[in-house]
Order: sequence, then C-alpha cells, then structure tokens
Amino acid sequence: MGARAILILMAGSLLAFAQDAPNPPKPVSKTYLVEPGTKVPLSMINSVSTKNSTPGDRVYLETVFPIMVDGKIVIPPGSYVAGTITKVQRPGKLKGRGELYLRFDSLTLPNGVTRDFRARVSNLDGRASEELDRDEGGIKSEGNKSGDARTVGEATAVGASVGALAGGISGSAGAGAGIGAAAGAAAGLAGVLLTHGPDAVLAKGTSVEMVIDRPIQYEEGDLDFSSALPHHNGDGGGPLPSKKSQDANNRRFPF
Repeated sequence: MGARAILILMAGSLLAFAQDAPNPPKPVSKTYLVEPGTKVPLSMINSVSTKNSTPGDRVYLETVFPIMVDGKIVIPPGSYVAGTITKVQRPGKLKGRGELYLRFDSLTLPNGVTRDFRARVSNLDGRASEELDRDEGGIKSEGNKSGDARTVGEATAVGASVGALAGGISGSAGAGAGIGAAAGAAAGLAGVLLTHGPDAVLAKGTSVEMVIDRPIQYEEGDLDFSSALPHHNGDGGGPLPSKKSQDANNRRFPF
C-alpha cells in the first residue's frame, strides 16, 4: 500500500472519530428565583391622594434596598416599579375616611430587564399618618373625630366669650354667655358638617413595602448591570405632615 493510500485511510479514521466523539456540554445559565412572599422596600417617585387621583392612575416607585438570591443581587436599588390605583374613595363630610387601593404591576431593573407581575402593599412608612388595611389592601386616611370635637369646643368657647361680653353690656352676662355658647356650638357643628375629612395621601418620598405574591425568575444574563446608567436618588419630599397638624390652626367655623 502506498504512502498516499495510508494517509487517506488515516484521515478517514480521524474524521470518523471526530464525528463519533461526544460534543462538549454547553454551559448552563444559572436561574435565580425571587420567591413569593419576598418583601421589597420602595420609595414613592410621584405623589397620589384621594383628593386628586382616580382609578387607573399610574403610580411610580423605586427600590431602595438590594434583594439577593444565592448571594447575588437580583433587584438592585434604583430598580423601577410601576403600579396602578384600582379604587379611590373620598372622605365623607360627616363620617368616613379617604381610601386608596394600589396594585403593583411591573418591575424594571436598571439594565432595562422588565418583569410583569402582581403585588400588593404590605407596609407603610412609620412616619405617615395613613393606615394600611392588611385584609383589604386599602390605604386609609387618619380619622378626625378629635379634630371635630376640638372645632365644636373652640367654637363654643368663643361664642360664650362673645355672648358674655354682649350680656355684660346689657346687664345679663350669664344669659349672654349661655346664648353665645349655644350659637358657637351650632356654628362649630355646621363647620364640621360642611368640611370633608382628611384625604389619604402617599407623598413623594414616602416609604412603601411591596410583597411579591408570585415567583419572579431571572437568568444569569438578565443580571448584568455593567452597562446600566448610574442611579441618582431624587430629592424625595417625604410623607406629608399629619392632616390633624395641618388643621391645628385652621378653624372650621364661620366667625
């Protein structure tokens, strides 16, 4: 057999071996799963309230603390959360409190990777005066019974003073004080009946906690933040002061 034939046979054998050899395994991308029940701290980017909002209005927030899975950051600070107001109830004039119902819809990482989901509010900023109804998911304004009672009481006292002064001039201070007190109480009550209670407000900068109710899955490639734009925290305004403190110096009776 000639040298050329031997070379041809050797080449054929090598080709057959190469075809029969198993392919090297492809690297498997690791999966990271954010489990249901994970709580994600957020900060309000815009402000919403029962005074101005309507169902369907959008709510925008950002994460303020990293969420980690298996030692890797999967939701870094500065990720964006979008939500929707599903129900608004204005406070009544005589009773009732303002209520907001909020649903979270999507989460966008700083590199643009987005996941749609459904989540709800699990906690509110401790500085805020609003209350969270954990059973129904509503955010309720504070009650104002003490403010109403103060308004009537202040109006009664002012009316009594004015009545006593007028009665003193006419020689019947006691009767004047009684009449003035009754008139003041009626005026204070009228002011209460004509005024709405406090609105529920989530101000820009208010801290809100979101609890995820379904798993969110990311692949290794979804978590590359090397090309993400640097994040700059906005100047959050923080929760609005309590409505009670806002009304402390605003009398609601027509004097």
